[in-house]
Amino acid sequence: MALPRLIVITDWALGRERVLAAVDAALSVSAEVAVQHRHPEATGRQFLEEARAVRAVVARHPGRRWFVNGRLDVALLVEADLHLPASAPLAAEVRPLLPAGRLVSAAVHSEAEARAAAGADLALVGPVFPPGSKPEDARAPLGLEGLAALRAVLPCPAFALGGVRAENAGPLGRAAVIGAVMGAADPAAATAALLAALCSAPG
Repeated sequence: MALPRLIVITDWALGRERVLAAVDAALSVSAEVAVQHRHPEATGRQFLEEARAVRAVVARHPGRRWFVNGRLDVALLVEADLHLPASAPLAAEVRPLLPAGRLVSAAVHSEAEARAAAGADLALVGPVFPPGSKPEDARAPLGLEGLAALRAVLPCPAFALGGVRAENAGPLGRAAVIGAVMGAADPAAATAALLAALCSAPG
């Protein structure tokens, strides 16, 4: 199953209109771009309503993958792939509950979490660089060496997360971003620049 090269994660603090416009712009760039609906502050009903709004945008771009963060029930309701935070059930436990063909991604910040990602199709590994969209994240950045070390342990492809920009994305191969696209004045141009940088590395 083909994986995207870039995953754009939503930042609903920017407002609904801006988020949906950024998702639309990013997905318009390439089929190698996917989106993840993330909104940890939302109530269950709000999260589902936002997921349905994202699904409507994704539907304009056939063949694009999209993920729901942390909510198996919502992923099933909106027919999305599923991202599992580090505190969530393991991918191997969740996989039997998903229809065939759905992707599962796992959050990984340590060697133990990398080994626990068995059964996932991909892992979001970070923070690789100091994260601009999560200033409260006190974890030390992994750097390129730390990313390489976790990649060596992971049973699935790794997407670098945390502080990724077009200027530093070249060595990464695959990445997930929030502010680099969501906060950009031109999300399509920002996505294209990131994708070009990522595609310059094997991935």
